[in-house]
Amino acid sequence: MAGMSSPISVLIVDDDALVRAGLSMILAGAEEIRVAGEAADGEEVPALVARHRPDVVLMDIRMPKVDGLTATERLRAVAGAPEVVVLTTFHADAQVLRALRAGAAGFLLKDTPPAELVAAIRKVAAGEPILSPAVTRQLISHVSETAVDSRRERARALLARLSEREREVAVAVGRGKANAEIGGELFMSVATVKAHVSRVLTKLELNNRVQVALLVQDAGLISS
Repeated sequence: MAGMSSPISVLIVDDDALVRAGLSMILAGAEEIRVAGEAADGEEVPALVARHRPDVVLMDIRMPKVDGLTATERLRAVAGAPEVVVLTTFHADAQVLRALRAGAAGFLLKDTPPAELVAAIRKVAAGEPILSPAVTRQLISHVSETAVDSRRERARALLARLSEREREVAVAVGRGKANAEIGGELFMSVATVKAHVSRVLTKLELNNRVQVALLVQDAGLISS
């Protein structure tokens, strides 16, 4: 995560040179953001991340050698990994949902307006969610899943690891609530909410709030 004084460094990963050039041009004009490097394929990501230490990786899903899903899974499995935002041309895409489950912080359409793109990068770098609960629900419901029942059973078994209070916090995260809102609803300080969220992530062996939200959705604890 970028500090208050240092710019947010971004690695752009896309096999289309025009897309990379367009994103670089947009980000070059944004304050507090620096393009750390570019990659044309997922196979280049580990070396570039090690060299440049970006805060955020903009990751295309479809690339010829190592696709964005595989690259995201490999990256997010390493401690201290940068946040990943998936780039896609489709709102509802099975690959996007798999990338979110693998630890991506969110997704953006490739034709996202520049101001929204910059705002999303700033949010992700600050550890804030960029996916609304409505978009998450739409994505899950639109993508046909063959193992809905087994996924629900698995999600409920995982959530059973939590205390009642931790479960309440997890459901609030699934509703897209910020820490201050959760604190207000559950009569906790923001520091206590943060501690609960950290314990939830540890117990569920997850690495971000998006994964918690998806698990809560899978368990059927959030109504459509």
